[in-house]
Amino acid sequence: MKYLIVVLSAFLVSACSISVDGEKYLDAGAPFDLYEFFDGDVKAWGIVQDRDGNLLQRFEVDIAGSVENGELTLDETFRYSLGDGAKERIWKIQKLDGPNYTGTAGDIAGPATGEAFGNAFYWAYEMDLPVDDTTYRVNFQDWIWAFDNKTIVNRSYIKKFGIVWSEVTIFMQKQ
Repeated sequence: MKYLIVVLSAFLVSACSISVDGEKYLDAGAPFDLYEFFDGDVKAWGIVQDRDGNLLQRFEVDIAGSVENGELTLDETFRYSLGDGAKERIWKIQKLDGPNYTGTAGDIAGPATGEAFGNAFYWAYEMDLPVDDTTYRVNFQDWIWAFDNKTIVNRSYIKKFGIVWSEVTIFMQKQ
């Protein structure tokens, strides 16, 4: 009986996890260039859903991007039509060796890490996320896929204890 409980628990935890294989996107289309896409103005529209699919937030983001001395700066301004969240965020992103990146922002705990996979890009970081009167340290795993050189979609999986609790879907268009 104890063995059955362990197996079922492992199955349930793995069923709540998302795992995307970036290697599948290495040859899936024209490579996505993070610096090129975000150099200039970008408009974004997004939603946040809980693990049951209920809509928690609906928002728009204006992103002013610039590249200077090899560093990408993203100045983000958020507006919410449902729910509430960060009003502003400024990312500072640097390209490292090969397909790797690192970045920081004021409300992000520690450095974010990223990796390019052809027309896809993976971005991971921790954030102290306020919910009601409590703050939770959560992990974000963002996957960005390019439709073309002017449009991308970002799927973020918000995890705590390795379990996906919320998902964010954002469409972005270069202006």
